[in-house]
Amino acid sequence: MANPTPLPITTTDTDQSSLTTTPAFRAFISRLTSSLRQGFSQRRPWYELVDRSALSRPDSVTDAVTRIRKNLTYFKVNYITLLALTIGFSLLSNPFSLILLLSLLAAWTFLYVFKAPDSPVVLFGRTFSDYETLGALIVLTIVVVFLTSVGSVLISALMIGFGIVCAHGAFRVPEDLFLDEQEPVNAGFLSFLGGAASSAAAAAAPAVASRV
Repeated sequence: MANPTPLPITTTDTDQSSLTTTPAFRAFISRLTSSLRQGFSQRRPWYELVDRSALSRPDSVTDAVTRIRKNLTYFKVNYITLLALTIGFSLLSNPFSLILLLSLLAAWTFLYVFKAPDSPVVLFGRTFSDYETLGALIVLTIVVVFLTSVGSVLISALMIGFGIVCAHGAFRVPEDLFLDEQEPVNAGFLSFLGGAASSAAAAAAPAVASRV
């Protein structure tokens, strides 16, 4: 009696085919999540931000600038959240710009930042080196940001967001705000974003450095 013919079995390397299994991507998500969680833990209560009894017109431009500086230090995480919401709403109201921006971020993520070093980009039967891929992504970024509606939408959203933040900071009386004594003197408006960005960059650095 003849032995049955064994069925062919094809194995796939899931570590290379799935982006989420790469150590660099896991480290990036872990550090980014940790930084965001730590940053949002410094958020001030929203009722302090919208307390109408603490709003008054500044006596002078100098008084307004002083208020803005103090409020930026105290409400920095709340203000960053408002900026993010403004940008998100602007992008949602412009679906084409949102799709372009997400496509650009996906291209950088899948084709360069977290791409396996031993898996080159192949398009239309042509293999592209890492330098060629990087150059193409830079050109694509310039085209998307400056030659489409993405740039104008982002700039408009940032201007509106900064306007809201500066108006609130100028009219919010900061005398009743308690600033922690242990808080660094140079802790400013972008300290939260800087911490999250530096942690994310540190996680992504090994993957980028391996192909430079």
